[in-house]
Order: sequence, then C-alpha cells, then structure tokens
Amino acid sequence: MKFFIYSLLFVVPAMADVTKPKDEIRLIFAGDIMLADGPGKAMARGVDPFAEFAEVLADADAAIGNLECVISTVGTADKKPWTFQANPAVLPVLARHFDIVSLANNHTGDFGHDAFLQQLDLLQKQKLPYFGGGRNCAEARTPHLLEIKGTKIALLAYNDYQPRRFEAGPSWPGVAWSVDEQVVADIKAARTRHHADLVIPFMHWGSEHDPATDREKQLAHLLIDSGADLVVGGHPHVTQETETYKGKLIVYSLGNFVFDGFDEGPARTGWLLRLRLNKQGLIGWDTVVAKIDAEGIPHIDRKATSPSSQ
Repeated sequence: MKFFIYSLLFVVPAMADVTKPKDEIRLIFAGDIMLADGPGKAMARGVDPFAEFAEVLADADAAIGNLECVISTVGTADKKPWTFQANPAVLPVLARHFDIVSLANNHTGDFGHDAFLQQLDLLQKQKLPYFGGGRNCAEARTPHLLEIKGTKIALLAYNDYQPRRFEAGPSWPGVAWSVDEQVVADIKAARTRHHADLVIPFMHWGSEHDPATDREKQLAHLLIDSGADLVVGGHPHVTQETETYKGKLIVYSLGNFVFDGFDEGPARTGWLLRLRLNKQGLIGWDTVVAKIDAEGIPHIDRKATSPSSQ
C-alpha cells in the first residue's frame, strides 16, 4: 500500500474502499501521547490535539496509543529528570479518538502508586481500556483482547526502559516489565489460554534519539520466533527503521505523536501506523506522518514520505 497526500479537505486516504473484504480489520497504532505540559495547556484552552487526525483514527476498527504520562491529581513527583502528570480533564478528548491505551512505559509511574491507581480508576470510569499496566503484575501482563469480525486479537505491552521501580508486583500496581522469558510465556499463553488468532506486542524500548539497538532487534526477533504476528515499538522519540523478519512486520519506533519539549528535528516527526489484517495475519500497512509543532500538537505532514507495504 502506498501513502498519498490529497487536498486539505481529504488530508490522507481512507483505508476503506468498496473492495474491502468483509473480514478485513483495520488497526491504528500511535506513538508517545503526553498530555501534560504544552499539550495539557493547549487542551485546557479547548484545543483538541488529535483534531487533524480525527478522520484517520475514526477509519480504524480500533485505535491504540501509548499514554506517556499519568492522568491523576495525587502523588509526588519521582526523582527523575522528567515527570509528566496530566489533568483528568484530558480524558474525554483522549477517549473520543482512541479505543485502547498502553501504560507500559517509563512515565506512567512518575507520581507513585496512588497516582497510578487513580489513573486506572479514571480510565475505567471513562470506559477507556488499558493494557501493559495494572493493579498487580498479573493484571499488567494480561492481554487486552479485541474481537473484531470473527478474529480475536491479543494486545500485549511491556516496558524495557528504566526505571524498573515502576514495575508491577504481586500486590502493588505498575507496568509490565519486559523480561524475555515472561514475555515469551505471555505470547504463548495468548494463544493457548486466551485462544487469540493474532498476537501483537507493543514494546517500549531502545535508546533515545538513536537508530534501533541490538537489544531491540534481538528481542523483536525473539517475540516473532515465539509466535507474535507483528511487533510495534516506541520510546526513542524518533522514528526508527522497519523490518520484515520471517515474513512478519517489525516497526521499531513510531516516534512521538503528542509531545512537546523538543527542538525542530527528528523528534518532532512521528508515524501513525495503519494495519490491515485478517485471521491469517497482516495483509498490508502504511504510515501517516505527523509533524509536531512547538506546543506538542501533531499535524498531517503533506510533504513527507513514509514506509509502507507494497
């Protein structure tokens, strides 16, 4: 599938068309969504940071994003260089455009257990499902199951970037930590216990502002060898390469989607990954390129080219 730019009225092509098979599923993955600081201030003024992508997101059967902040009003900032806490008022806007969010990253624990637990309660009240985090490690590692057009899809998410103190434990909340043996077991359990037709891990990994690391590549290959149908990644604040390994797609980093604090350059470009799937696996994919302004708000980049399947 190719990526084309149309007029301002039709900013990107809809994936749907008259020849779309009845069993075809459309998923969208977005990279880091940080709704504090600049984006939070814009939203407090009534700005919808996702507005320009509304039709693109709505065209999917499910839109999935990485929520790179804690949405809460309680807690104390962790002793780390950057902490992000968003006002709960952002939730209705987020839920208007996204169907599921991943919590498996290095910022959802920024304000401690009480803030993390409040976020879980707020997400549940908003009826916005989450995965990759939970009230304990069992919940954090449980896949979110999508059943669309007769196909069951298991979404798993893991953080592979410090601090590990944000990891969920047997009796305390947090994120799913990326331990190779456990991730492999979870992928296999998604098939055997949850009877998923497709398994998609959403990974938070890599080195900031760099190409894909050896660790990312080793782990991505292990996930596919263990039964994943494709692998999607984020965290480095820049887009990274894509790869086809044993016929399965790996997108190492989607980059930022809603995020401020970066100078003009690669960190202000991100991808929305659009997937076309059926019960047998991936049919095709493309990316919609986002250009992020100084306030952290993404806009369709009408001049950019992006990778896609043929």
